[in-house]
Amino acid sequence: MKKRLMLVVIAAFVVLFTTCSKKGDAAGGPVTIELWYGAAVTEAGPPPADWKVLQIVRNRLNINLQLSALPSSEVDQDVKINASAAGNTLPDLFMVRRDPFINIIRVGVIAPVDELYPLMPNRTALHYDDDSRGFTTVNGRSFGLASPGTIAKNEGVLIRKDWLDKLGIAIPVTVDDYLEVMRAFTFNDPNGSGRADTWGYGAFIEINNFEEGIGRRFDPFFGAFGVAGTWNLSRSDPGLNVRKPAYFDALVYIKKMIDERVIDPNWISYGKDDFRAAWKQGRFGIMREQNAAFAAENNYAPFDKNFPQGEWIVIDPPKGPAGLQSVGVYTQAYRIYGVSAKAIKDGKGPAIARLLEWMTSDEGYFLLGWGEEGVNYVLDKDGVPTVEGIPDPLKGFTRPEMQVYTQLRNMVYYNSEVELLARYPTYKAPTSGKTMSALTVLYDMQSRPWTANIGGDALPAPNADLKRFYEQGVIEFLTGQRALNRGNWNAWLADFDRLGGEAWDKAGIAAAEAGGYIR
Repeated sequence: MKKRLMLVVIAAFVVLFTTCSKKGDAAGGPVTIELWYGAAVTEAGPPPADWKVLQIVRNRLNINLQLSALPSSEVDQDVKINASAAGNTLPDLFMVRRDPFINIIRVGVIAPVDELYPLMPNRTALHYDDDSRGFTTVNGRSFGLASPGTIAKNEGVLIRKDWLDKLGIAIPVTVDDYLEVMRAFTFNDPNGSGRADTWGYGAFIEINNFEEGIGRRFDPFFGAFGVAGTWNLSRSDPGLNVRKPAYFDALVYIKKMIDERVIDPNWISYGKDDFRAAWKQGRFGIMREQNAAFAAENNYAPFDKNFPQGEWIVIDPPKGPAGLQSVGVYTQAYRIYGVSAKAIKDGKGPAIARLLEWMTSDEGYFLLGWGEEGVNYVLDKDGVPTVEGIPDPLKGFTRPEMQVYTQLRNMVYYNSEVELLARYPTYKAPTSGKTMSALTVLYDMQSRPWTANIGGDALPAPNADLKRFYEQGVIEFLTGQRALNRGNWNAWLADFDRLGGEAWDKAGIAAAEAGGYIR
């Protein structure tokens, strides 16, 4: 809070200056800025047309802000960005993940943003430190505005404790224990329905450049064999995990889960929203999930309504044969927003800086982060937004129906203390009356075993053909399209290397060495 207050005077001066000198602004009318944003809550809708933010931005900043949400699926996001880049139809300002970000730099349709940083000193001080700029710098120029993204280690393994209690089973510790519990959850009717309608584990394919193969939802099992994530960045054995012998062992274990039908069979077709709807409907009893997606009031409410006696708890990830265990890999995440080359060419750079600087002012920060003061929140004695004492409790910023007003909150959040306390308030679940706190869950998840992978998301990506061969191959082995045995696996690895896998491995190790990521 002190850091924010120290910058208020500077911010006010810059907003005044940039409002009065709008280089590149359309003469006689507002500058139109098209923004593709990443929705904070994918299940909720977009901000309404009469949103107060749009009015302020138009009247005070002379900007006509046009908003479009990117798809909820990260794969679909990448497709949309890459297709728009190929057609040179990127919007003025857009969220972009690391892989397509690198690609569109090569294409030449994203602009360097070095000249924008001085135009927004408040936002730059709070969001764009040296590490942030380094993350988006290629050949000496910064091509993206990288704000602190998701909090590190904010996911964990959760299990239905009420199912354990009903079946008289202890919390699993080893991979063998996990398999026994998954069998019981699948075949021993833990919900008492008398039907075969539950499974031991639930997941979906969620891939990114540092969690390749079948993605993070399966990383606790790869972690049990020491091969969580795409890259091993340890000094003793750096390189691609898929090329290490233990990766095969992890696949054999997961294949057993699939063959024994103890995993929700929809894992291969679920998207993120489908997966989250499934656990709220009680389909499975073990999962890896994010703290807020599980325990935030609007996210937990459907489960609480369906199963008021149900209870999830965070547990340690499974311990493998050699005693290894890990929820997965973690890195320092950044949320990148790019500025199209066309926007800079059209003179919109100062207006974009003006918009982002206003978003980081106290007015913009609280309005985008929590809604209207006195309506959606009030400030407590410590200056933290709270719903306690607002005139209409149904308009509290934590309510599901109010999420449309804070869909752009990820553009202003930077993991301040205010955010953590306000973002994860303690509350009573509406049906069961349980005391819930996503912040308590976060701290619990962060205390579990994890694998440091700092820089893993900044390493070279495979070419499209190799990436497709990699991901399809792993799926084919797990689904039985290829027989999973040592001979077939070694033959597949040889093909993988011939297609560029070995070269990718060497390039990644070299880049990790150069970046100081191997420890």
